[in-house]
Amino acid sequence: MTPPSSDRILAAASGNGTSLPPVALGDIVAMLDGELRTAEIPDYPGAVNGLQVANGGKVHRVAVAVDASHAAIGEAVISGADLLIVHHGLFWGGAQPIVGVTYDKYRSLLANNVAVYASHLPLDLHAVHGNNVRLAESVGLTPDGGFARFKTVDIGVTGAADEPTDDLVRRVQGLVARYGGSVRTSVPAAGRRTRRWAICTGGGASSETLREAREKGVDTLIVGEGPHHTTVEAIEHNLCVVYAGHYATETLGVQALGALLESRFGLPWTFLHLPTGS
Repeated sequence: MTPPSSDRILAAASGNGTSLPPVALGDIVAMLDGELRTAEIPDYPGAVNGLQVANGGKVHRVAVAVDASHAAIGEAVISGADLLIVHHGLFWGGAQPIVGVTYDKYRSLLANNVAVYASHLPLDLHAVHGNNVRLAESVGLTPDGGFARFKTVDIGVTGAADEPTDDLVRRVQGLVARYGGSVRTSVPAAGRRTRRWAICTGGGASSETLREAREKGVDTLIVGEGPHHTTVEAIEHNLCVVYAGHYATETLGVQALGALLESRFGLPWTFLHLPTGS
């Protein structure tokens, strides 16, 4: 996918411009819930995976975005979408008064008949459409196992390689640069070889994932972001953590869902590119 010409909307696989019959929102939700195993995958309470806001029951066009932000909702309306699919949904902050920006978001959704569907960990870990497997494939890596255990599931992926680490880092940089991202590493990549790697997109660096990396013999860990102490721990254990940006590493899954809806239902879709700098 080519870089967007603006920081707002990146159109992708938008159809041929012909008017297609609408698709029932219930059919789309049922398909996504089944494909993503929404009811089966544990997650954080604020995720509220699945349909978060309904519309009048029909979908003509889809928009996909990483975050259900005020900006994303506004751009979804501009794009003509009546379904917005996001990775980070509306309820991360828990219960809160519907005032200010929160009121504006819901007013815009309801006034413009835009439904919202969110998928957090179910999308992260999906074996075909997931952020982690898509990132691995995009930089030429083939997973052979799971990584980043959360309750009963592995969120990330791991695999074998035998190549200079700086070559791998350059490929990651080339990918995330398309989405406004940049890469830093905990230790210099030059002169190292990657023989065992792992990926956990988003906020993937933690004491738990670094410990799991050591236990599994991982020498190169690709994540979105992590707190300062993870860099300190990585240096002490000579682990190359590649911090590639929370937003940039989680753009791939929602685009995969857009393509899936086009394939299954013939729905045109738009990727809303709204980088956060994180």
